[in-house]
Amino acid sequence: MICAAALKSTGGQLVGRLWPRNDEERSAALDAGYDLEKQLTVDDLITSDDCGFAATGVTDGDILEGVRYQKARGATTESLVMRSRSGTVRRIRATHDREKLSAVTGHLDF
Repeated sequence: MICAAALKSTGGQLVGRLWPRNDEERSAALDAGYDLEKQLTVDDLITSDDCGFAATGVTDGDILEGVRYQKARGATTESLVMRSRSGTVRRIRATHDREKLSAVTGHLDF
């Protein structure tokens, strides 16, 4: 579902179908009324035209940078936020004050 929300936000598409791992899952899916032969698209998985996707890098990856600690007080994060209704894609770089976060949350281990 997360992938489908990201794809819908950018106008992308996918095609897939349910694939039960064993007879128990197959029976449960059929009992619930699912058609195991039906090809599913983004619109089958995300029925609303107004959905969103958000991700923040924890470790470095191909799309997002991981958390960067800057001295004892601060850290930076990089996030990707998408909205299907407007087609908006935002890349957000945030700076976090570790001392203030600790005061707000009561935790000292940020």
